Amino acid sequence: MLAVAGCTSKPQKQVVICSKDFTEQVILAEILARHIEAKTDIDVERELNLGGSLCHQSLAAGKIDLYVEYTGTAYANILKQPPISDPKKVLDYLKQEYPKQFKAEWIEPLGFNNSFAIIVRGEDAKKFNLQTISQLSKVAPKMRAGFGPEFREREDGFPGLAKTYGIKFAEEPKELLLGLLAQALRQKEVDVIAGDATDGSIESFGFVVLKDDKNYFPPYQALPVARSQVLEKYPELRSVLAELGGKISEEDMRKLNYQVDRKQQEAGQVAQEFLQQKFGVSKPASSAK
Repeated sequence: MLAVAGCTSKPQKQVVICSKDFTEQVILAEILARHIEAKTDIDVERELNLGGSLCHQSLAAGKIDLYVEYTGTAYANILKQPPISDPKKVLDYLKQEYPKQFKAEWIEPLGFNNSFAIIVRGEDAKKFNLQTISQLSKVAPKMRAGFGPEFREREDGFPGLAKTYGIKFAEEPKELLLGLLAQALRQKEVDVIAGDATDGSIESFGFVVLKDDKNYFPPYQALPVARSQVLEKYPELRSVLAELGGKISEEDMRKLNYQVDRKQQEAGQVAQEFLQQKFGVSKPASSAK
């Protein structure tokens, strides 16, 4: 009887979720995985910290089922389109092309945009009443900037930004390694840097992100992308993922990154606490690593 019962039991439902190899991606993968496991009977296998474009390649090859992608990355790097600043046009194009080219679908925007960000110290934002990059352009001649090599040189980096906003700093922007930008700003070696909008150091050091009021930077909205086949196989997956739509703000993401990067908390636990706060979800992920 036990043998017969074993043969007739339903096969286990399972999806494979992927993350790229940086903190934010691991946290987001855990949020998606734990939310799926709390709201459905689907087990989630994790493939975390895959480098480069391996998540996309694995999705297209059917080796993984879903992951969080950024619209600007998909539009420019994967689909090879010239960057544009209209988030709706970018997302509409992705929703049109992904089913055709990769048999995959974009779900709902999670709520934050991890684009380039122009960042200043909180004290300077208050002193000069800075909320936008346009306002920065008026006081830029009194300030010093530091940028990573790529942003400093690329036409769609600082040169284009300076042209769009009419920015001229007190001296030629310093070229700094990406990992040293926040430290240089904090230690007042420079007054303005370009970084990621969801960098945890913004939260920890009291920095302020200036609004890109002329929409210069391309959008990098974060959305779950899933294989069409797995959405057909498990229809409940679409609605569960959609529940996360609009739930993670840029401020939320900065705090989550800060907790892992600066406070050395475990990404899975940070994700669990976030879900508890947003949804009251208390069921632990059964396969959390």
